[in-house]
Amino acid sequence: MTAVLVLLAIVAVVVFWGVGVYNRIIALRNYFENAFSQIDVQLKRRYDLIPNLVETAKAYMAHERETLEAVIAARNQAVDANKKVAGHPADSSAFKQMVAADGVLDASLGRFFALSEAYPDLQANQTMMQLGEELSSTENRIAFARQGYNDSVMSYNVAIQQFPGSVIANSFGFKTAELLESTETPEERKAIKVAF
Repeated sequence: MTAVLVLLAIVAVVVFWGVGVYNRIIALRNYFENAFSQIDVQLKRRYDLIPNLVETAKAYMAHERETLEAVIAARNQAVDANKKVAGHPADSSAFKQMVAADGVLDASLGRFFALSEAYPDLQANQTMMQLGEELSSTENRIAFARQGYNDSVMSYNVAIQQFPGSVIANSFGFKTAELLESTETPEERKAIKVAF
């Protein structure tokens, strides 16, 4: 009788331990999904600002139509990619597509702002200045949200890869999540040289 009670106690401890590990993994997965939601909110704000920015610039940059259309096309592609990921941030293929689309958008915005510098009247336009400041502020918020997301993903990935969490994670089919990484090429990462 004592042996049965001891065996039941051991089984109960193992079951409670397993439930605790499982619940911790679920909590960490929910944290990284919430962290992605924070990025999603800022990306939507960014996507909403871009058409206003382009509309403001259209009057000044009428003959730069190709650049303006490229920005809008890249924005639309990024919005579509973001929608695919928003429901399932752990889907690595959709996640990689979103990161690639975001890289294309960043590049087209870079070209847009470089071209807009050639138009002093556009640079002095109050609406353009305000939209530029809002976009810059949003970019900073996105950077902070990405950092929080990567921290949450790292905690989740460590929990499902380390023993004993790996046993529970493998048993229930938990998969590692993707980190948000820079899409910059090594050339883009080099410091800009300024010469007078």
